[in-house]
Amino acid sequence: MDLKLKPFDFAQAATKAGMADVARRVEANTRLASAGSAAAVEKPSFQNAFAGALSSISQAQATASTMQREVQFDNPTVSLEETMIAMQKSQLGFQSAIQVRNKLVQAYTDIMNMQV
Repeated sequence: MDLKLKPFDFAQAATKAGMADVARRVEANTRLASAGSAAAVEKPSFQNAFAGALSSISQAQATASTMQREVQFDNPTVSLEETMIAMQKSQLGFQSAIQVRNKLVQAYTDIMNMQV
């Protein structure tokens, strides 16, 4: 069985997942690393990408919560439509994080159950 793996592009995956800030950081770090910059460059890693994603999800939830509160107080500058969109974005982000966590736990369990 000949299996060829393509290189994984973290920046593209983060952009598709709606995490543009993570994608920009990964792309900038990759560009600096490939340019041979003498400055200390943080290497792109799964830990950094996951921490950025969790931060982004937390920010989306905080924004949705604030918008909900403002709608409840009849603030005319906050529309119900924008609030519903923010709530859906935060819900999707949270569900995605749960799925990633579940996949990581399953992978860990599979590795631990392997016989040597």
